[in-house]
Amino acid sequence: MSTDRKANDVVQDQISAPRPLDGITVISLEHAIAAPFCTRQLADMGARVIKIERPGVGDFARKYDERVEGLASHFVWTNRSKESLTLNLKHPDAANVLKELLAQADVLVQNLAPGAAARLGLSFEALHDQHPRLIVCDISGYGEGGPYQDKKAYDLLIQSESGFLSVTGTPQSPAKAGCSISDIAAGMYAYSSILSALLLRARTGEGSRIDVSMLESTVEWMSFPLYYAFDGASPPPRAGAAHATIYPYGPFPAGDGSEVMLGLQNEREWAAFCATVLQQPELAGDDRFNTNSLRVANQDALRVLIVTAFASLSRSEVIARLDAAGIANASVNTMHDVWAHPQLAARQRWRTIDSSAGPLPALIPPATNSSFPARMDKIPELGEHSAALLAELGYTEEQIQTFIKEGVI
Repeated sequence: MSTDRKANDVVQDQISAPRPLDGITVISLEHAIAAPFCTRQLADMGARVIKIERPGVGDFARKYDERVEGLASHFVWTNRSKESLTLNLKHPDAANVLKELLAQADVLVQNLAPGAAARLGLSFEALHDQHPRLIVCDISGYGEGGPYQDKKAYDLLIQSESGFLSVTGTPQSPAKAGCSISDIAAGMYAYSSILSALLLRARTGEGSRIDVSMLESTVEWMSFPLYYAFDGASPPPRAGAAHATIYPYGPFPAGDGSEVMLGLQNEREWAAFCATVLQQPELAGDDRFNTNSLRVANQDALRVLIVTAFASLSRSEVIARLDAAGIANASVNTMHDVWAHPQLAARQRWRTIDSSAGPLPALIPPATNSSFPARMDKIPELGEHSAALLAELGYTEEQIQTFIKEGVI
């Protein structure tokens, strides 16, 4: 058998292979990023995700921008492989539809405004007796209980509340992360917790409630700076794109106007950096720089030496010296650079997915399993699956048309 044919057989076997969450149904009352990011991971693994959206409006993330062929960048990122069902949850008929969906569901995920799900009768306590196997995952800014329970929360607000902004940016000014890290943190803890709850249910037969807080998720990620500032000690200083407590570790200019990111971790690397990269081996024993603490304390003087050494070199020449010395390094890439990144291309990490705007590129989920391919299906239009889902529940065409006229869907 030829190599090409073997490869094709492997691909076909993967396409037909079962995914770990095949047969799992997720109902999601979601908007923005945290919950949609969680449920997209579940869909990647084969779960059926039914996204409940407001008629005529939908998830407000649909309108954040129009950067992807008229579609919103956030929405394209977090909503592939889902089914969109529009429901006016304040209408009695819509409540009945949701009740029927929950009767067949394994997981309910929601990140509505604080208290909204409970007012709709969708708390774990209200649902558990009737649906004992149902797992309910509540994602909120601050979690249930405590003085902040009812506060609205958005990603940047949580970055601020968690202390992230206090250690990020320059000495003169704090800066937020360039992506929604608090939403992502909460979404990933929700995702992994749902997988754990499914495993637990397989042993006990009972569903459980998951309470995920954006604040607590981000504070968990802040634990290094928290411990660094333990018991009143000074926190890590804001150091821009450089490491706050290790030097040299950060961006340095090359002679061609580009920048190179490099990082040293130990004294062996410092000696190699001096000898091979700077070509000044005597610096390794310089009393100003022969420990990391001294290099941090005297970083202004050391930076001048590094920048001077790099001034006659191009970025590729600097990287060649760093590679020869075994020093970790990276290019300071733009978004356009990342789209064309040679490593992602060589590993064939992009796939094409469908959308109302036509085919779009999408990154394969980072954790690749050899036994199955991740599910990467269409990004749904608002209400695209409403009629089909209602028909599946047994509603007639006449009833569906009445729902449309009355604003139920």
